[in-house]
Amino acid sequence: MKKVLGLLLLFFVSTLVSFGQKTKPVFEVVPLGVYGGIDERNLSAYLVAPIGTKEYVCLDAGTVHSGIEKAIEKGTFSVPSSTVLRQYIKGYCISHAHLDHVSGLIINSPADSTKTVYAISPAMKMMQNHYFNDQTWANFGDDGLGKPLKKYHFETLSFGKTIPISNTSMTVQAFPLSHVNPYESTAFLIKKDNNAVLYLGDTGPDSVEKTTNLADLWKAIAPLIQKQELKGIFIEVSFPNEQPDAFLFGHLTPKHLMKEMQVLAALTGKEALQKCKIIITHLKPPATSIQKIKQQLAAPNELGLTFVFPEQGVRMEL
Repeated sequence: MKKVLGLLLLFFVSTLVSFGQKTKPVFEVVPLGVYGGIDERNLSAYLVAPIGTKEYVCLDAGTVHSGIEKAIEKGTFSVPSSTVLRQYIKGYCISHAHLDHVSGLIINSPADSTKTVYAISPAMKMMQNHYFNDQTWANFGDDGLGKPLKKYHFETLSFGKTIPISNTSMTVQAFPLSHVNPYESTAFLIKKDNNAVLYLGDTGPDSVEKTTNLADLWKAIAPLIQKQELKGIFIEVSFPNEQPDAFLFGHLTPKHLMKEMQVLAALTGKEALQKCKIIITHLKPPATSIQKIKQQLAAPNELGLTFVFPEQGVRMEL
């Protein structure tokens, strides 16, 4: 009898430990910029690192220095901004080369340290031909026009191929998105061992873009959600529902996001998807529009999803 009780106790304790491991946060996120639109001090950029490290990759880089300063003001970092920029940020994953996603990378490049910039071929070519071209800006890369200064290594990503992120313990895999078809944007699956976060750059819904990019992405990540390995999905909602489809310009509204989440839930099951946080990015000012987006996401949340609205400079855990 004592042996049976001992085995039961051991099973109970191991179950608790296992449960604790499943719910324990794996990633630290520091938003350097959370909006789309006109506020150049607060544009898309998210630092992601395994908890307990300073091995950050910056997902998009619309705002960098102002975001670091805000994080210092909020108590997220207690070191000089130059330390965060030069030592903590190990590389950049650029979803597409529109200025609200790369301006921080460009402006801060003279003060930055040697690291890698990851992007798919169209985005990389746009940065090399139009920004780092020795005319618009000095070529801080190791390839392209003019005289390459070789501060940044330009690493072109191929869809479906997983590669390590230099100087970190994470990997990245790129997936195609449509941002006014045929212009390509990118989703990045960032993994640390068997845990992951998914970051989507700007994207329109499949129904408007006339592609299957999001449907294909949902099929690829559904098994990770079912196994509770995907800790969060960063996805944009730029406009409230009143924005006509003809004027979305490759973006999502609350109703389009919920339609896409219905597609994903059909693959994963509602309960599994409820355990994956949905981080809303790229809300476009003014404040009245942002507030309306938040209200519209809350109202029809039949899936019971957990929406997170990141704040610039405020640390999050996933």
